[in-house]
Amino acid sequence: MIEQFFTDSLKEYGYVILFLWCVLEGEMGLVMGGIMSHTGDMQYFLTVFVAGLGGFAGDQIYFSLGRFNKGLIQRKLYKQRRKFAIAHLLLSKYGWPIIFMQRYMYGLRTVIPMSIGTTKFPARKFALINLLSAWVWAAITVTPAYIFGSELLDLVVIAKEHWYFALPVAALLLYAIHAYFNKLEQHFLNKRIDRSK
Repeated sequence: MIEQFFTDSLKEYGYVILFLWCVLEGEMGLVMGGIMSHTGDMQYFLTVFVAGLGGFAGDQIYFSLGRFNKGLIQRKLYKQRRKFAIAHLLLSKYGWPIIFMQRYMYGLRTVIPMSIGTTKFPARKFALINLLSAWVWAAITVTPAYIFGSELLDLVVIAKEHWYFALPVAALLLYAIHAYFNKLEQHFLNKRIDRSK
C-alpha cells in the first residue's frame, strides 16, 4: 500500500520530488528519475535538466551559508573541522575544478561548497561552474539508469524477494565506501601535516 502510494506520487509529482531530492542529496533520486524516464513516466532530457537545477540549488545554499554565516558555520560545525581543512586543501591544490569533483566525493559534498563560501572565491564564478557541474553530474547519473532501466527493475524485484541476502550486501557496500573515503580524508590530512613541518 505504501509502496503503491510512493510510486503514484512519483508519477504525478515526479519532477517536483526529483528537484527537492537533488537539493537535499541526489544520487538515489537521479537513479529513480532515470528508471522512470526508461518506463516513460518522465521525460529524459527534462529529468536531467530538473535534477541539475536541484543539485545546483542545493550547493548554492551551502555556498551562501559559508559566505554569509562564516562564524556560525565555524561554531556549529566545529566537529567537522577536519573535513573543512581537507576542503580548503583541495581548493588550494586543484582550484575551481574541485567544484566539479566535489559532487562525487562522499562525505565532503556539503562541506566543500560551504568551505568555498568562506573564502574570497567569486560568487558568480562559483554559480556558473556549479550549474554546469550539476547538469553534467545529473546526465552522468541519470543516463545509465535510463539505458539499463529494465535490468535495474529486475534487480529491485530480486532484492525484494531475497532481502535477507540483499541487505547484508548493501550494508557491506556502504561500509566499504565509507571506509575508502575515510582513508582518503586521512591521506589528505597527512599530506597537509607533512607540508606544515
